[in-house]
Order: sequence, then structure tokens, then C-alpha cells
Amino acid sequence: MEEYPSKQVAENLDDPPNSRLFVVTSRSVTEDELRESFLAFGDIQGVWVVKDKQTKESKGIAYVKFAKSSQACLAMEDMHGKVLVEGTKPVKVFIAQSRSSTRHRDVEDEELTRIFVMIPKTFSEEDLKETFKEYGDIEYCVIIKNKTTGESKGLGYVRYYKPSQAALAIENCDKTYRAILAEPRTKNTAPDEYSGGAPRGDYMGGGDPVNSYAFPMAEPGNYQVMDYRSGDFTRCLMISTRAALSQEQIFALFDLIPGMEYCELQRDAYGMSKGHALIRYSNLGSAVYAKEKLNGFEYPPGNRLVVNFVDDGEDRSSPVGRMAMQLVAAQMMSAVWNGPSTSQVMKPPGFSAVSTMSRIQTDVNLPPMKKLAPPDSKAKERLFVVFSPSPLPMEVLEDVFCRFGSLIEVHLVPGRKVGYMKYADKQCADDAMAVLHGRVVNGVKMKVMLADPPREESHKRPRIY
Repeated sequence: MEEYPSKQVAENLDDPPNSRLFVVTSRSVTEDELRESFLAFGDIQGVWVVKDKQTKESKGIAYVKFAKSSQACLAMEDMHGKVLVEGTKPVKVFIAQSRSSTRHRDVEDEELTRIFVMIPKTFSEEDLKETFKEYGDIEYCVIIKNKTTGESKGLGYVRYYKPSQAALAIENCDKTYRAILAEPRTKNTAPDEYSGGAPRGDYMGGGDPVNSYAFPMAEPGNYQVMDYRSGDFTRCLMISTRAALSQEQIFALFDLIPGMEYCELQRDAYGMSKGHALIRYSNLGSAVYAKEKLNGFEYPPGNRLVVNFVDDGEDRSSPVGRMAMQLVAAQMMSAVWNGPSTSQVMKPPGFSAVSTMSRIQTDVNLPPMKKLAPPDSKAKERLFVVFSPSPLPMEVLEDVFCRFGSLIEVHLVPGRKVGYMKYADKQCADDAMAVLHGRVVNGVKMKVMLADPPREESHKRPRIY
């Protein structure tokens, strides 16, 4: 399928990166209407409607190229779900994959909100936040420290809430910070030291920067798991989880214990979680406390976390070092067992308070549950839901989507990470979409959109985006 006229193929459509939008729209929408709709967000360098080679008719897919990544991100955030032309369906807007990419999935917002920067070694996390807050609301900042000395390596991460904010920071911050978009972890990262990201060589001034700043991957086989009952305490923890938790959820959970200086979720070559994360604390006491509080903790309900100490490479062979480690550990163990009950529920910031028996944990306040509509009710509206990284169970989806009223049924597409929610009342469906789009439920992020109406003249199943 030709995406662009041949005369324009030679242009660098991915310069700057993430400046091109992928738009799913109605077949009747023209290039001029697309250009007019997106012009308010910045300098448009090109608009292309993908057409069928034989019929030359629009396929309902288009690309919009902006001069800046921040312009494309702003357009995506504002235009997704909007109606461009009266009488047409709402558009779906995503950042387009680079033309050299081999991946077959959308660019997720999470991949566009975290930046990697070079900073003075004297910077504190507060200095880092103060420097970059002018570009948008910051979710968290992390300064990368030497695993042996605890000193700053002059590297850090800033995570924003919106892709446009991260793009503005990269475009407008002082060039000495060498700000770039942080990349997902890959297996190619060297095992010597760490930065929590994989910076590109051209930003590091020669040499072998990836090997110089790479963090050891949180692969259980790469670490010696310590038996804390025999006195093997360390400041590093390995977390294993069966549920698809995001790094933000793990960060929020383990940051409840003061002193966390590093958190990194292991990802495969496609950016998907492998179910393991590495946590490092600045002191032994915090690590011991986190191990005792969170090993076996159910988060989300039904998913039991496994937390173990791992060898952090520190030398504890000297008698003085051994005694100090045992003393701190004994004090913390006493505080754990004599303090509040270890079965006490711990609620990460930003998540609604739920009882230990609840099967729903989400970052939005949900209305009370309501009865399902009769199964023979006529569907007035259907919602199309995309799940990342995997679909939620049917009973959980019913629990969440029925709270807006008139839900008839939930349908998951076999073998796909998508599903449909059928409503007997259009307003209820609109309310569900407004509240749940982009939200995380039990570690799964959902994109909630209006589904395309089925074609009456066709007996085939509705086309799935």
C-alpha cells in the first residue's frame, strides 16, 4: 500500500522523530479538510490520504506531518475522538511509527512522556524538577547514581504526564542538557553500570556510551537471590509479578518506603513488560522494610508480588561491615514486627481506595455498580476498547463498564487485545468513554472510543481497528 506520492518519498518524514500523525477517519474526509482541522496546532509540512491502488478511493486512513514533535503531540491529545466534518465518525489520532520501524503496534503515550537528560552532578531531584517544570506537569524525576559510591552520574530522567510536554522540554530546554526521549529497555544493554535508559551514542560525545551508562537488566538469572533469613540483606530488591503492572505503578508502590533511589521495569525488545523489576534503596533499612511489607502483598487484588533481595555487588566481608548490616537489619525487623500489622493494606498514590476484597484498582473514581440491561435490549451505542498490554477478564470489564448504566454485554475479540461494550443508552456509553479513556484498571491501560457502526449491507463481522 502506497502511503505517499512517489515524489515525496525522498523527504525525511521522520525528522524530527514523532512529528507525523496516523489518522483513522471517514472515507469522505479530504486532504483539505484534514489540513484545515489540524492547522491550528502548528506548521503542517504535508497531508496524505491513503487511497486504494485500483479504485483510487480513500481508505479512511491519513497521515499529517508537522514541523515539530510537540505540534504533533498537541494535535494528537486534542483531536483524538473529535469529529472533523459534520456527519462523519470521530477520528482516531496516534503518533505514527517511523517508516524504518519493524513494530506492528501504535506508539504508546508512555513511550513519549519520559526524557533522558545530562545534568550537573551537583543537581538534586528538586533542582531537576525545578529546571524542567516550566514545560509541563512532572510526574516524577530520577537522578541516576553510581551503584557503589551513591554519587550522581550526571544523568537523570524526567517523566511528564503528556507527550506534548516532554516534546516541548526536548525542543526548548538548554542544549547542554542533551535532552532526548528515553527508550524502552532492550537485551542489548551492557551489564556493567546503570542509567535506567539506553542513550544514543551521538548524544554522549563518542566512545561507547551505551556500555558506559547501561543498567544491568532485571533478569532473575543475572542476579544472585539472597536468603534474608541467614542474614543476606542488601539494598537491592527483585520484584516478580504475574499481572501486567506498569513502571509507574511499581514506582508508586515502592516509593511509599522512603529512600528509593532507582526503579526499573524490565522490558523485552518490543517494550513489553517481562514481569520483573529492580528496585534499589539508599539504605539497608528501607530495603528490609520494603521486603517485609511487600513480599506477598496482593497488588492488584489476586496478584501476589514476590520480592527478594539480590546481590548489589557491595563488599560485606569485613567484620565491621557485617556487624553494621546485621544491626540495621535487626532494628528494622523489630520495627516491622512490633509496628503496624504487615497485612495492612497499602494504597499507592493516585489509586482509589478499595478494600482488600475488591477486584478493581484504578486511577479514577468509579460510580457505584448498576444492573446490566436486559440481554435483548437494542444497542444504541457501542464502544471499542483497546487494551495494553493485555485484555482484562470479562467479569472485571462488566464490573467497570456497568457502572455507567444500560450496559448490555461485553465482547472480547479472540486473539486480539480489543473488545466491544454494547449499551442500550447512548449517554451512558458517552459517560463511560469520557471517564475511562486512557485510564488504567488493574494494571491495564484502556483506549475507549466509539465503535464504527456495522454495515447493514454486509454479513461480515464489523471491521476492527
